[in-house]
This record gives sequence, C-alpha cells and structure tokens, in this order.
Amino acid sequence: MSECIFCAIVAGDAPASVVLDEPDVLAFMDIRPFTPGHLLVVPKRHASGLAQLDPADGAKVFAAGQRIATAMRSSDLPIDGVNLFLADGVAAGQEVFHVHLHLVPRTSGDGFGIRARAQTPNRTVLDGTADALRAAVESFGA
Repeated sequence: MSECIFCAIVAGDAPASVVLDEPDVLAFMDIRPFTPGHLLVVPKRHASGLAQLDPADGAKVFAAGQRIATAMRSSDLPIDGVNLFLADGVAAGQEVFHVHLHLVPRTSGDGFGIRARAQTPNRTVLDGTADALRAAVESFGA
C-alpha cells in the first residue's frame, strides 16, 4: 500500500507524532486537528474501510482509543470530554482510505460538533428500518 499515507506512517516512511505504538495499532496526532489533542488510532494492517477490517484489528483499535481517551481526560491538556469518530466511505467524510478512529478532545464552546437536523420518524418507520437492517446483519452472519 505504498500510496497509503497511514501505511507509510506505520512503516516509518512518513513522519508522525506518535502517542501509542503497539504491535497491531498505532496512534498519532492528526496534522489537521479539530481541537488541540485530536489524534488518530489506526490498525497497522491496511484496511480501506470497515468491510475490509479484520474484527480483531477493529477491537484493538477501539480498545486503544478507549484507553487513550480515558488518559486524555487526566492529562495536562484542558479536556472536558472526548468524541470518538470513524468515517466509513466518501459520503461519511472519509478522506484517507485506511480505517482510522478520530479521538477529538472537547471543551465547552470549542466549536466542534456534528451538524445535522434530527428527524422524528414514527414507530412504523423505525420498525421498518430496523427490519431492513436486521435482515442485512443476519445475511452477513454477524
């Protein structure tokens, strides 16, 4: 995956400010942070999206993210909360096609947030959507 910047970082061929380096996971500072302390956790094994991600690697990414987020809150940085965010696909905002979990430290009034209009579908619509999704999950054997 020579064209993948995150693979280059994992291989040591591109610079990164590393926070955590474990056998299967690497965490490093985002070069375009939303807030101070914003970092990324990536599996060392390339996976362009969630469909390609080995579930064991996904578990390790999330576990590392959870540990780092917990540690962030006790660091010297002014952090009142942490958002974990993973974009899967262009429509979701994914820009680098190597799975990565964003950890975004939060403080009151920092300006970061997900902007959307909440909807209020009725129970029939919710049940129909749940039925469609449940069928999809069952077809994958998950």
